[in-house]
Amino acid sequence: MREVTHQIDANGLSHFVRDIGEENAPAAILLHGFPDSSAVWQKVTPLLVSAGFRVLAPDLRGFGRTDMPAKVADYDIATGALPDILALMDRLNISTAHIAGHDFGAPVAWMLAAQHPDKFKTLTALSVGHMRAFLSAGAEQKWRSLYMVYHQFRGLCEATYKFNDWALLRKHWSAHGDIDEAISLLSRPGRLTAGLNWYRANASIGRMLYPPKPDSRGEEIVRIPTIGIWSGGEKYLTETQMINSAKYVDAPWRYEKIENASHWIPYDAPDALAKIMVEHWRLHA
Repeated sequence: MREVTHQIDANGLSHFVRDIGEENAPAAILLHGFPDSSAVWQKVTPLLVSAGFRVLAPDLRGFGRTDMPAKVADYDIATGALPDILALMDRLNISTAHIAGHDFGAPVAWMLAAQHPDKFKTLTALSVGHMRAFLSAGAEQKWRSLYMVYHQFRGLCEATYKFNDWALLRKHWSAHGDIDEAISLLSRPGRLTAGLNWYRANASIGRMLYPPKPDSRGEEIVRIPTIGIWSGGEKYLTETQMINSAKYVDAPWRYEKIENASHWIPYDAPDALAKIMVEHWRLHA
């Protein structure tokens, strides 16, 4: 099995990308979230490759072995992560791909699918639904999202997460499939702050209470086949916000629930996840 790691200069940063599978196979781009890196996809990737796909999993800006910009504003999804992925596709000569995202990678994937339907064949969203559905999901979702408020306190959040061998971070993300590896990556200078800056740039208190108005040009509507996947052991996100994402998809939509998995579906249920993804991709090749 072909397996390559790239360090690619694109959009002003050096990006680490895992590239597995034959170069001429249909491409699938997998995006991770916090506190992860592209390693979150390691269990599911061989299953996708054996089904005939080329899997590309980048470390998003600030994470893993990709450069970390210094300013909070640099982590805004629309002006940072989106052009990163598009630039990486150009550098790797990939004209179209299936796009999938988990955790913070899901909002990136939703936005890419909505704004660049010519670039992506399908969308697979894990755990996190469309941002409009998330923001309107009600009191339970707001309660589950309170930790995002704590992430806004620069310095204080970092110090308490690191205290006593990262005890608070270990407790909050207790279901993580490889928390020691995640902490090892976050322990490097500046990396925890870079990861938290994703929340500070995209999930600030102001944005949560007063979200931007819907784009009048319809750029938030996804017009490619989409599947939303949610897990029975999910602690941070309600099922409602995923189910209601259908309102923002003007294309074939499917919802799947994986019962015996935590928030980290790629770690907990790689076989079930791969089966769903491959079916989705083959149906809409």
